Amino acid sequence: MLPLNYAILKLFVSGNELSVQGVIDKLDKDYRSFRAFKPKAINESLMSAEKNGLLEESNWELDDKGELHVYYKATSYGVEMISSYIK
Repeated sequence: MLPLNYAILKLFVSGNELSVQGVIDKLDKDYRSFRAFKPKAINESLMSAEKNGLLEESNWELDDKGELHVYYKATSYGVEMISSYIK
């Protein structure tokens, strides 16, 4: 099994556009017991990947409770880097 941050990045290689909740939904089965598998830590991972040019914000929405959900997708550079370093 890949480390959690690697698994998060690999989700975006196939063109997925995901929010923190989307990442949680996709990885819950395998990673729910990980200490870092919490929305705050996943959000930090996504923002870090964005700052490093691997991901970019692609969309956002407000839910019924007024909470903001930011969606990310991989940049072309990100797809290349993730694919070459994480097998």
